[in-house]
Amino acid sequence: MTPKQITDEISVSPQIDPEDLADIKALGFKSVICNRPDGESPDQPSYEEIAAAAAAAGLEIRNLPIVSGGMTQHDVDAFAAAMEDLPKPVFAYCRSGTRCATAWAFSQAKTRPANEILEQTAAAGYDLRSLFGQ
Repeated sequence: MTPKQITDEISVSPQIDPEDLADIKALGFKSVICNRPDGESPDQPSYEEIAAAAAAAGLEIRNLPIVSGGMTQHDVDAFAAAMEDLPKPVFAYCRSGTRCATAWAFSQAKTRPANEILEQTAAAGYDLRSLFGQ
């Protein structure tokens, strides 16, 4: 588990395991967003397992599953609302971190320049230029 920082308020990561939550807390994160639907892969832990470990570690958590390749405006709005409500910094995860980075990028698109969003996601290892028509 290696979080990739996009801003001071959010880092993203590939899939985590329940035992990672104590380390996530120790790294200074205050909240977790799960963007991975249960059952996407037979070896992934369930949201319930992650949520129990998050609670035990003293982290707030939100389940905002986004189907791979099927992100909707509702998903983006829910992500934006979670980022508004949750204590920062936030640790978001999915299978690879790409859905989290994409949801964050789209949630910022109305208020920040596209080049700034793309620079921040690229610095974290996520090239989202094609999503912004570049």
